[in-house]
Order: sequence, then structure tokens, then C-alpha cells
Amino acid sequence: MKAFSHQSGINRRSFLQQSMAGAAALSLSSLSRLVKDAPMGVVVHTYSHRWHSEVDSKQYPGFQNALDLLEHCHQIGGGGVQIGVRGWTQDFAGKVRERREKLGLYLEGSIRLPKTTDELSDFEQEVKMAKEAGASVVRTVCLGGRRYETFDSLEAFQQFKKQSIKSLELAEPIVRKHQMRLAVENHKDWRAPELVAILKHLDSEWVGVTLDFGNSISLMEDPMEVVETLVPYVFTTHVKDMAFEEYEDGFLMSEVQLGQGILDLLLIVSLCKQHNPDIVFNLEMITRDPLKIPCLTDEYWATFPEVPGSDLARTLRMVKSNHYTSGLPRVSPLTAEERLAFEEENVTNSLAYSRKRLPIT
Repeated sequence: MKAFSHQSGINRRSFLQQSMAGAAALSLSSLSRLVKDAPMGVVVHTYSHRWHSEVDSKQYPGFQNALDLLEHCHQIGGGGVQIGVRGWTQDFAGKVRERREKLGLYLEGSIRLPKTTDELSDFEQEVKMAKEAGASVVRTVCLGGRRYETFDSLEAFQQFKKQSIKSLELAEPIVRKHQMRLAVENHKDWRAPELVAILKHLDSEWVGVTLDFGNSISLMEDPMEVVETLVPYVFTTHVKDMAFEEYEDGFLMSEVQLGQGILDLLLIVSLCKQHNPDIVFNLEMITRDPLKIPCLTDEYWATFPEVPGSDLARTLRMVKSNHYTSGLPRVSPLTAEERLAFEEENVTNSLAYSRKRLPIT
């Protein structure tokens, strides 16, 4: 993997650092103290099995709302949560703020972008509820699925790109009005240079990046090159470690417990803190079967006309040289209770690793 270039994005980085410093001055001092140097927290998707679970489990009861997740995060030593705010009332947002402050945790929202002007009022309401609960960042995505599974032609992807830019143009005045940072994730949709081009088009101090440490490998990107490209814009994070297996149409990719995969987590965390000293680190260790990345099929390449073959070759070399010899984790053979137990083990072990090995606090 290539070393990080400290010369990339200097002007933009300086601008963002100055802007974020100004925004921080507007925040409550108590919130700043909670966020700065907080232990690693959790993304709600990290508990994909336990969230709204209907499994009759005494040891792993389902989390029904943000209050449940905050309580559990505190119990396992996490620093905070990133969670969706859709449908929150002002009363519930107030309860989340009260409980969050009592437990000493941070909170980040997760929010959907508006597609049309008709959706702006709902979008603004979600921004207001996130702020009422104490969030200073809301994470968003442009595509809920995966680029290579969603689009079967370049034309379809280009239409998605136009809609995404329109959505962000609609959202920007709202987040600017409420002084809320909007963090767009590299969500298996944009390659890193594409996302940077969109951010430059918007040219807003209030729109930046949720840096997912592993997603972009599925788009034939070098993980450290992704960090190098996106870290000057980073507002928040999805922390994960990655492992691979080969299969006939490409490779399999899984999140694994922190420290068990191929990512240089120490370097990535250090670079994030260098560019944004107030950043928080959110674990997104999703407990599931491996994802198929069918990069050896014609269909996969429908939206990547300009990606060179060398990117594919480099990615396949990385997969081959980092084969996960113990076998990627799979949950489909497990019972519901076993899945809940495995999920909790993945989360608690990853948080323990972050406390011992990563310069977060």
C-alpha cells in the first residue's frame, strides 16, 4: 500500500480545519468535552441482529430505540453512538439528550437526503431533532445499495449521480442554516476521486465525509489511497477491519474483529486525528456472511469504463496475498441466539482492541 502524501489537499484541508474550528466554537462546551478524545463508539448497524430483534433472548435482548443503544454502549465502555433520527419527536430527542449527557456519551445522527423540494421539510425536521439530541454531525449516503449490484449501465449510474448532486444541493442550505455538519459516506457507490469532485462542486464547509475504512476495496480502490484522498474532508468515521477469500467470480470480503484484518488501523486513525482533532471513531463491525465482489464478471464493470485493469490486478494480488486462512466468519449456519452472541463478541473484542492499540483517547 502506498504511503500517505502529506501534500495532498493542503488548501482545502486548511479551509476545513478553520471552518470546523469556527463551528466548534458555536457548540456547547459540554458537547465539545464529550466528543474530543472520546472512546470508540458504535454505529447502529454494528448491532444489525440485535437492533429491533424479536428473538426471545435473556442475555441479548433487542434494542428498541436510541435510549437502549446508549445504555448498552455505556455498559460496554463505548464512547457514543451513531444512529438514525427519522421519526424522532422533540420530546424523544430531549430524552436522548438527557440520557446521553448523564452517561457522558456523544451522539451522531444518520439521515436521508431529500430527493425533491417536497422532502425538504422532513429533512430539516430530522436535522433539528439530531441537533436537539446533541449531535453536531449527521452521516448520510447517496446510495443505499452497492454500485455494482444496483446499476446495469453507465447511463443509469450517471442519472444517479445527477440526482445525488441535486439532493446534496438541496440539503446544503439546511445544514448550513442549522450549523450541522453533513458527512457523506463512501458507501460502495463513489470511488474516492468522484466523491471529492462532488464536494468541490458543493464547496461548503458544512458538507464533508464519513470515512469508511473498508468499503471502497469493493470498488477496486487501494484502502490507503482512499484515506489519502478523503481524509482532508473527514467529519466522522466508520471503523472496520477487512479480510478476504477468493471465489470464482472475484473475491469475498468480510468485516472482521479489529486487528484481525489487513488495514493499517493505527495509521488511518492517526491521520484522521491529524486532519480533524475533534473527530470520533464509530465501530461498524457488521456480523454477517461474506459479501461477494464479482469483479471478474462483465456485469460488475458496467459503471466503471475508466477504471484501469491495473486496479483490478492490484486488488486481486492483495486478496491473494492476504488470504484469511482460518476462513471468513459466516452467520448463516448459526442459531438466532448464537448470532446475537457472536455479534456481541465481535463488538466487545473490537472495542477492547481500540482501547489497547489505537490512539483514540
